[in-house]
Amino acid sequence: MSILAEAFNLEKRGQPDEAARRLARWLDGKGKKPEKERRSAAFQLCRLLMQTGRLADSETRLNAYLKSFRNDVELLNLLGIVQKRQRRFDDALQSFDAAIKADKNANAPYANKAMLLLDLKRSDEALATLNALKFIDEKNPSVYRLLGNVYVQKGNLDEAIRQFDQSLALDPKEVITWIDRIKADADFERHDDAIRTVEAANAAVPDNPRLIEARIMVWRRAGRFKDAEDFLTQRVKDVPDDDWAHFQLAETVGRFDRERGNVHYKRAVELKPDNAIYWMNYANSLDRSRYGNEADHIQAGYEAVMKALTIGPLPSRFVRMARNILVRMGRFDIVQTLGSFRDLGRTWASESLHDALHYHLARVETDEDRYEILEQHRIWGRIELAKAAYNPIPAPPIHKSREKIRLGIMSSDLRHHPVSYFAMPLFDHLDRHKFEVYCYSWCRHQPDPIHNYIQSRVDVFRWHNAISDRDAALLIAKDEVDLLFELGSSTDMNKLETMAYKPAPITASWLGYPHSAGLESIDYILVDPFINPPDPALLIEKPFEMPTSWVAMGRLGFNEGEDIKPVIPSARNGYVTYGTANNPYKYSPKVLSTWAKITAATPDARFLFVRPEAGAPAFRDWMTKAFEAEGVPAERVLFECVRGKHMRWYNEMDISLDTFPQTGGTTTCESLFMGVPVITLVGSAFFERLSYSNLSNAGLGDLCCFTIEDYIKKATALAADTHRRTHLRNALRRQIKDHPLGQPERFAKDFYDLVAKTVRETR
Repeated sequence: MSILAEAFNLEKRGQPDEAARRLARWLDGKGKKPEKERRSAAFQLCRLLMQTGRLADSETRLNAYLKSFRNDVELLNLLGIVQKRQRRFDDALQSFDAAIKADKNANAPYANKAMLLLDLKRSDEALATLNALKFIDEKNPSVYRLLGNVYVQKGNLDEAIRQFDQSLALDPKEVITWIDRIKADADFERHDDAIRTVEAANAAVPDNPRLIEARIMVWRRAGRFKDAEDFLTQRVKDVPDDDWAHFQLAETVGRFDRERGNVHYKRAVELKPDNAIYWMNYANSLDRSRYGNEADHIQAGYEAVMKALTIGPLPSRFVRMARNILVRMGRFDIVQTLGSFRDLGRTWASESLHDALHYHLARVETDEDRYEILEQHRIWGRIELAKAAYNPIPAPPIHKSREKIRLGIMSSDLRHHPVSYFAMPLFDHLDRHKFEVYCYSWCRHQPDPIHNYIQSRVDVFRWHNAISDRDAALLIAKDEVDLLFELGSSTDMNKLETMAYKPAPITASWLGYPHSAGLESIDYILVDPFINPPDPALLIEKPFEMPTSWVAMGRLGFNEGEDIKPVIPSARNGYVTYGTANNPYKYSPKVLSTWAKITAATPDARFLFVRPEAGAPAFRDWMTKAFEAEGVPAERVLFECVRGKHMRWYNEMDISLDTFPQTGGTTTCESLFMGVPVITLVGSAFFERLSYSNLSNAGLGDLCCFTIEDYIKKATALAADTHRRTHLRNALRRQIKDHPLGQPERFAKDFYDLVAKTVRETR
């Protein structure tokens, strides 16, 4: 048996590493070998090394063999693929060009070059490459499929569909072409067309798993969750051990019913334990689960991520999930291996993963990072604007003579949620003589008492728990509001993409996102004199500046029924307790190190984490290690596992230490409301200035710091100032009411006056 036949047999039996070893031994062995067989063995060895993840070894050998087999098209093409997998894109393009130069009629290097250019969003160069390939191989269906993807990237859906259809005319059973064709319609919000294409695809290639999956995807994208659920429920009944069906059913129902979704995720990973994608989606669902013991779900989600990471490299969208969960547990040692700030952010932006950019804010360290993350938001915004521009809605009219101003407020958090804590003054103090208010919610949960109260206060409340982005925009446009505020950004169940369609003559953002969203179609962002960045270039929208505060503490989240213990914890316990209730996604090694240094510098001080994660063993272990690294014994790091009913735990804190660069917002207000002073670090960008606004608008601007050294100094000084802490514990609620942060009626008047002025100027 020849060495090549032996290697192919080993690979076929699932032993690629052994096949590579034998090929390497033969090639490196002494003795003369037939040139043709040597060249084939060299190619197969390098291919196997690439496929088994030994990219550097593959590249080293390819460069060595190319000295003997100069201008070998297959070796040059394979070298380009290996370099691409190592993300050395310029080198890969040079290798593909060298292969094309060696043989201008070779298909593979043209196609690989075009695919890489597509990945790099260099659509014009990809188009030129594919036209050259079409010239030499005009009957190749893959050429037209790739051309279709180029035109999708260029925003020309009609031409993209024409190219996909040409490809399918040449090969009507090519599943990947059908999928690309379906995805194009769905991405451009042409859901009826996508559904028709799915049916045609399933007729052309019956019972194909990928096309069945495409049908489910299209139903979900179109908001037809019940169709997807019914189909998958029946499939699970028919084939109980179908891991794919369990996974897809979990994906479909989990957003409405986490507990039911987790049952099916669990079954999917039991049936297919080597599927990293199943594990990551299960982890993400567990991380969001609020039923039962939340800490157990958090720990299980973390363990699912760790399992997924043992299986193999994750696609970028799952890197996002993994990183969020790992940060939540304090596993910064693993996080730093997952990719750079720039590369990860730009990848997520180009894949329309806006929520990943939200979590990315806390990773900013330098001025370069601040402008970089702004550009990442712009990248996302340009993609969404291109989609909306191709399939636009009718432009809503500007009403110059309408007596009342019609204000739209879009948020899926108009319910028991922190967004409503701050939005409530607008509904409590609505001037019905001057304004009509229309609310829009895409919340998947049933209405709660707060939803019902808001609905009773406004003129129109449109609630749709399953609607596409474009249909949502069209719904708003038909109501002809004068100005539309979005309050939710990309947080769960909100529809930021709706704003790309410009569903109102004037659009603005407020509250739900501490940064420019990224859409040039949003005209304004609500700020105040403290939040407004010193450099206007750090915002995309125009500042919609309130005279004093961008929020006020209304009655909903800041209930006088929350009792304050009049005696400060240090007087009761004999030691100072620092603490935080901030979300761990805002933590970083620098934040934890700074908190630990402050705790270590204060004799016998404690640090208290008040978080749902506090019940998860991994969180407790890694937080404790961070403090021990700065000399704080484990027994001085305290944990209280709680969600929702956490306000009373501020009675156990002497001082709240804020996160940075992304500061607290709601948590800062809650801490102040409970008489607990907050030390914050102020930065240049919007997301670094929320607590600066809150503290300044509560009469506590002196607790705002502009360097880490000052942050540490002020925290330890306040710890020593028992008199001031005692005074604040008993007087801070009254003090807040004497300042803009505690004056919701004043806030509402300022807000509506600013809206009226802006609308009048536009008319």
